[in-house]
Amino acid sequence: QVQLVESGGGLVQTGGSLTLSCAASGSIVSINRLAWYRQAPGNGRELVASIATGGSTNYADSVKGRFTISRDNTKNTVYLQMNSLKPEDTAVYYCNAFSIIFARGFWGQGTQVTVSS
Repeated sequence: QVQLVESGGGLVQTGGSLTLSCAASGSIVSINRLAWYRQAPGNGRELVASIATGGSTNYADSVKGRFTISRDNTKNTVYLQMNSLKPEDTAVYYCNAFSIIFARGFWGQGTQVTVSS
């Protein structure tokens, strides 16, 4: 199994920045992709950004150029640097780890990001 703990959410004004962190533990070696998703009230959960074991990244069009996903394998942690935040970025942000061994994704508990206008 894989356990994920997110941190770094909070309240920020439009145009501000936040960095989210997600620390992974458990069967780390089985993870081949880490990602951040978000869910706003009344909406489904959407992919924000992902990073594969080899380092390739993928971003939702709505965050390209503003958000950066990165990982520190020595700390088993994935980060989401969010700049130029907009009110529409307000959501609960979830960390996800996909394990090729367990053939499933694991989720963190989520962290709230609120961007005030």
